Amino acid sequence: MNSEGTWWQDAVVYQIYPQSFNDSDGDGVGDLSGIHERLDYLDELGVDIIWLNPVYDSPHHDDGYDVRDYRSIREEYGTMADWEQLLAALHERDMRLIMDLVVNHTSDEHEWFQASRRAPDGEYGDYYVWRDGRPATDATDSPGPPDRAPPNDWEAAFGGPAWSYDDLRGQYYLHLFLEEQPDLDWTTPDVRTDVYEMMEWWLEKGIDGFRLDVINLVSKPADLSSGRGPGIEACAGGPRLEEFLAEMAAETFDNYDAVTIGEMPAVTVEQARRYTGPDGPLDMVFHFDHMTLDYDEEDGWWGLTEPSLADLKEVITRWQTELADGWNALYLGNHDQPRIVSRFGDDEQYRYESATALATLLLTLRGTPFIYQGDELSIRNYPFESLAEQEDAMTVGRVQAAIDRGEIDSFETVRELVRERTRDNARTPMQWDATANAGFTDGDPWLPVNPDYREVNAAAQQDDPRSVLAYYQRLIELRHETPALVYGEYELLLPAHESVFAYRRTLEDDRLLVVLNLDDEPSRLETLAASPRLLGNYDDPTDTTTLRPYEAVIAQDP
Repeated sequence: MNSEGTWWQDAVVYQIYPQSFNDSDGDGVGDLSGIHERLDYLDELGVDIIWLNPVYDSPHHDDGYDVRDYRSIREEYGTMADWEQLLAALHERDMRLIMDLVVNHTSDEHEWFQASRRAPDGEYGDYYVWRDGRPATDATDSPGPPDRAPPNDWEAAFGGPAWSYDDLRGQYYLHLFLEEQPDLDWTTPDVRTDVYEMMEWWLEKGIDGFRLDVINLVSKPADLSSGRGPGIEACAGGPRLEEFLAEMAAETFDNYDAVTIGEMPAVTVEQARRYTGPDGPLDMVFHFDHMTLDYDEEDGWWGLTEPSLADLKEVITRWQTELADGWNALYLGNHDQPRIVSRFGDDEQYRYESATALATLLLTLRGTPFIYQGDELSIRNYPFESLAEQEDAMTVGRVQAAIDRGEIDSFETVRELVRERTRDNARTPMQWDATANAGFTDGDPWLPVNPDYREVNAAAQQDDPRSVLAYYQRLIELRHETPALVYGEYELLLPAHESVFAYRRTLEDDRLLVVLNLDDEPSRLETLAASPRLLGNYDDPTDTTTLRPYEAVIAQDP
C-alpha cells in the first residue's frame, strides 16, 4: 500500500551490512557500537533511513539469514542494549531504522525446528515442510535412505538438492537455500501467528519498518510430489501468497507508521502492482530484472555477458511506467550483488566518472533509492584468488556442487567468473581511511580489505570536493530539494541511442532532463545545448553538444 507524499517516498535509504561496516571492539567483525560511532558520517551524507541487514542471533551459515532467535542479538554484534542505543541515536538525528526480516526459513538450530524434529505430533511438528519422499529401489545418490528419494527434484539456490533427510524424524525437509535453513510451512496457522507476534514485538520497540527477505517464496505449491529445476522458481508467487501478505499487513505493520519492502525473486511488474498499489499489502518490492542482465541466456549465473544498455533501459523504463500506482524500490547493488562500479561502470580509467553517473541514475528515478554501503566511495570488486578466500555460502556451494557433479574440474576453471559473481565483493570491509585494515578494525578482518583502500577511502574523500562521496552528497541534497526528481512522471528519451540513457522527469510545470553517457567514448547530443544545468559530474563544458565518457547531467528542461 502507498500514498504519495509519505516519509519513505521522500527518503534516501542507506543499507548497512553490519559485519563489514565498522568494528568497535577489535575482533575483526563489525558491530552495532561500530555503526553508532559512524552516525555522523551517515548524517553528513544526507540519508534518511538505515536498512540494517540481519543482526539476530544466528549461527551465520548464511551471514545472518539463518535466524536462531528472532528476539536476540548476535553476540558478535553486541547486545539488545546496544541495538536500543543505536535506534535512539538514529531517531535523535531524525533518521529511521528498517530491520531485515527472514521468515521464509529459519536456522536449523531454531527451537521450532529442533522441536519439530523431535516430536512430529507435538506443538511444532508441522511448523516446517516435511515429506516422506518417493519410494526408490536404489536411491544411493540421494540425501536420504536408499529406499526413499526426495519428494521432487528441486535444486537449492546455493547448490545441491532442495531437500535434506533428517534421521531423527525420518522424513525429508525442504530448504530452498542451505540445508541449515529449513523452510517454514506457512499453511500452518500457528506459524503465521508466531511470526506476526514477533514482528509486532519489534514494531513496539520502535523500528520504522521491515525489509522482508524472499517473501514471495512463503507460499509453496500445493503438490510437491514432482518438479525439477530451481526450487525458488517453482515457489515464487505461490497460490496463497497474497492471502498471507494481506493477513501479515492487517496483523502487524498496517497498525504502525512503518514501511515494508518485499524482496521478490522472479516477480513481474504485473504482480508488483497488486502487491504495492493503493490496495496492496506492501509499500515496495525489490525485483531482480536488472540484476540478471549480465547472465547468459542458456547458462544463467554460470555465463558472464556484458550488460546491454538497451536492455537496462528496457527494464528500468518498464518498471518506471508500468508499476502505475505502485512505488519503486530503486537499487543497483546490495549485499548480494557485485559492486556497481565494477559491474555497470569502469572501475579503472573512469572510476570517478562512471561511479557518479551510476549514482545519478539511481537518485533521479521515480521511487525510493537504496544506496549500499561503500558505493558512495566507489568501492570495487575484490581480486579473489582462491575458493578458500570465499565466505559466501552461495558461491562456495554452487562451485563445490559443480565440482562434485563433474561439471568443472576445479575453482581455477571458473575463477574469473567467481570474481565477478561472488557476493563477497559487496561484503569486504568498509574503507574508512588509509590506516591498517582501512580503519575498519584493529584486529584481523573477517574478510580481506580491498587492496586499494589507501587511495579509496572515506577520510580522503571527505576532504575532496571532487570526490565520489561529495557528488553523492550534492545529489542527495538536490533530490531532497526537488520534488520532480521524487514524484515526477518518467519519460524515456532517445530510446535507440546505443550509449546515452536520457529521460525527462515532469511534475506539473517543473521539467527536468537527466542525460547519462554510459560509455567510455564521447557521445554527440544536440538536445542539451540550451538546457541550464543543475548538476553534473564534469566541470562546466566548453562544448555543450558533446557528452564526455560517463558524463552525467541533470538539467532544467526549457
